[in-house]
Amino acid sequence: MSKGIISVLRLTSLRLRLVVVFALVALTAAVSASGIAYWLNREAVLKRTQDGSLNDFRQEMQNRAATLPGRPTEEELRRTAEQMASGSAGYSVLLIGERDAGKPIVGASDPDMFTLADVPVSLRSAVTTKRPVSDANPYPYHLFWQRTQRGSTPYLVGGTKIDGGGPTGYMFKSLAAEKADLNSLGWSLGIATGLAVIGSVLLAQVAATTVLRPVHRLGEAARQLGEGKLDTRLRVTGADELADLSRTFNGAAESLQKKVADMSAREEASRRFVADMSHELRTPLTALTAVTEVLEDEQDGLDPMIAPAVALVVSETHRLNTLVENLMEVTRFDAGTARLVLDDVDLADQITACIDARAWLDAVDLDAERGIMARLDPRRLDVILANLIGNALKHGGSPVRVSVRTEAGPGAEGEGGAGGTGEELVIAVRDHGPGIPAEVLPHVFDRFYKASASRPRSDGSGLGLSIAMENALIHGGSITADNSTDADGHVDGAVFVLRLPRDASAVTGEPDEVEGR
Repeated sequence: MSKGIISVLRLTSLRLRLVVVFALVALTAAVSASGIAYWLNREAVLKRTQDGSLNDFRQEMQNRAATLPGRPTEEELRRTAEQMASGSAGYSVLLIGERDAGKPIVGASDPDMFTLADVPVSLRSAVTTKRPVSDANPYPYHLFWQRTQRGSTPYLVGGTKIDGGGPTGYMFKSLAAEKADLNSLGWSLGIATGLAVIGSVLLAQVAATTVLRPVHRLGEAARQLGEGKLDTRLRVTGADELADLSRTFNGAAESLQKKVADMSAREEASRRFVADMSHELRTPLTALTAVTEVLEDEQDGLDPMIAPAVALVVSETHRLNTLVENLMEVTRFDAGTARLVLDDVDLADQITACIDARAWLDAVDLDAERGIMARLDPRRLDVILANLIGNALKHGGSPVRVSVRTEAGPGAEGEGGAGGTGEELVIAVRDHGPGIPAEVLPHVFDRFYKASASRPRSDGSGLGLSIAMENALIHGGSITADNSTDADGHVDGAVFVLRLPRDASAVTGEPDEVEGR
C-alpha cells in the first residue's frame, strides 16, 4: 500500500472520520427503516394469511362439522375433514369426536401430514375448555390459534369445538410460502441498505472533498510559511467559516512577514554595526599593538613602579586585539559569508603544529598516529584546536591529553584512506581539572558565557568555544562537552569531543572553494 493511501486512510484522517460518520448515519437510518418495513410487511402478510385461513376454517366447521351426528363414525370424521381441507385455503384438518363417552375417535384429512401430536398441548387445552356464557361471552367455545415450527418450516395451528357436543376441529397450515416471500423481502431490504450505505460513502467523499480542499490549501500554505516563504497567501472566496479562516491566515501571515522583515532589518543593522565597529577598531589597534610591542621589548629596563602598568597595557591590548578578531569572525558566521578552504592535512602534524605554535608542547600529551589524512580547512581546524586546548589549559588541570581516532559515520560503506566516504574524525581533548558544573554544561558554547562562579577569572573574550563550534558546524561536524570520571566515579576533569567528516567536500559542494581573507 502506497504512502498516499496510508495517509488518506489513517485513523486520524478527517476524511475517514467524515466517511465513517456518514456511513454510520446512513446505516442506522437504513437498518431502522428496513427493520420497520420488514416488521410491518411480516405482520401484514402473516395476518392476511392467518385471518383468511382461520375464517375459512371457522366457516367450514359451521357448514360441515356442525352437521355431523352426535356420535359420528371415524369414516364420517375422515370424509368431512377431507372435504374441509379440499378448499383453496390449503390447510390440513383434524376432527375429533366421541364414539362413546370418554372414547374419542379421530378423522384426519392427511394423517401423514397432520396428527394430534402436532397440536401444542396449550392450544388443545384452550380449545376444549368450556367457558361460562354471559352477555360479554355468548359462546362457550372459541377459535384459538398458535404459530409453531416443525423442522425449518413454520406452521399455523388453529382449533375450535362445536357447541352442544359436536366434534373438535384443528387446522394445520404451512407458512412456507409466506416465509419465502418474507426472506425475499429481507434480501431486497438488505440490498437497499447496502446501496444506501454505499451512496452515503460516495456522498461523504464528495462532501469531504468539498470541505477538505480548502483545509488542504490552508495546510499547504502553513507548510510553506513554516519553510520561510512569508509571502504565501490564500485566495479567499465565499463568506463561510473557511473563508473567514483564510482571511485570518492571510492577516497572520502578513503580520508575521512584517515582523520578520523588521527583525531581519534590525539584525542586519546590528551585524553591520559590529562589523563596522570591528573594522574601525583595527586601525587604532594596529597602532596600539605596535606601541605595546615596543613597550614589551623595553619592559625590563622600565622603572619598577611603571612596569606593572605597562604589563597590564600590553596584556589588555592583546586581549582587545583578540576580541576584535573574534567579533569579526562571528560577524562572518552570522552573515553566512564564512567559507571553507579545503586541503589534505595529516592530523598528527596539524595538531602538533597548533600546539608548537603556542608553546604548549610541555603541557599537552598527543595520542595521534601519523598518516591519518583528512580533507579539511586547516586554518579553521587550527582555530578549533587552539580554543579547545587553550580552554583546557586555562580552566582544567595538567596534563591535557589530545587523542585522535576514526569512526565509521552514517552512510559509511567501508574503511578507506583519506577522504573515505562516511568516515568521521573523533578528536578528544581531556583535562584533569575540577570538571564542568552540571548547570554550566548546557551553556559552554554560548557566546560571552563565562562560568565565573566556578572557575578562576578568565582573560578570554567568552567567544572562543562558540567560534570553535561554528567552525565545526561549517565542516558538517559537532563538538560535545562532558565530564570524565575515575574508577571511583568521581569527576576527573572535562572532556571535549570534536567530530568532523574525514572529507568535507560534500559540505562545500566542490573540492576546493577559495575564500578571500
